[in-house]
Amino acid sequence: MNNGGSATPDLFKDKAGDWDAREMSRLLSAGIGRTIQEQVTLNEDMRVMDFGAGTGLISSHLAPRVKAIAAVDISAAMLSKLVEKPELRGKVTAHCQNILEQPLDDKFDLIVSAMAMHHVADTKKMLRTFAAHLKPGARVALADLDQEDGSFHPADVEGVYHHGFARDSFRSKLEDAGFSDIRFVTAHTVQKEDRHYPVFLALAVRA
Repeated sequence: MNNGGSATPDLFKDKAGDWDAREMSRLLSAGIGRTIQEQVTLNEDMRVMDFGAGTGLISSHLAPRVKAIAAVDISAAMLSKLVEKPELRGKVTAHCQNILEQPLDDKFDLIVSAMAMHHVADTKKMLRTFAAHLKPGARVALADLDQEDGSFHPADVEGVYHHGFARDSFRSKLEDAGFSDIRFVTAHTVQKEDRHYPVFLALAVRA
């Protein structure tokens, strides 16, 4: 596992152990993974970045259908679970670094992300960084919460910078970062008690 040497506290250290066993994690990854496969034509020559890869739940859906996946996350604890999975060995490499500050020395055919963007403070910089990591004509498939009232996460949780995203605003940020052919689909809806939180998948092409 490549470690960029970040001193950022690992906010997911205590969650990594049972992450895959959580019902919400399983349902989200299944819904998002299925929707990516429905909306993006994958092939065995594709090199993919999974941004905010965590324990590799999304990578597990895509790995059999692509050439290689670079799993990027700043949580060493989550990535340690990913590298233990035998089905990902030889196909997925783990990169524990902040690519906004330390980019990867590679270009990709596709960047996917599931529920990681609301943990990044500077959305515009993040999308520009994605564009810089993509080959011309390559794609993104980015899943996150539709804008919500802040009730999705506990009030005292650290590392949450956005209460989801309004689709029109997110579209504008994608356009500003050089993406086109932008469209949205609903990939999943999280149910928490009596509340429903839609999760979008934003699809776009790098010019």
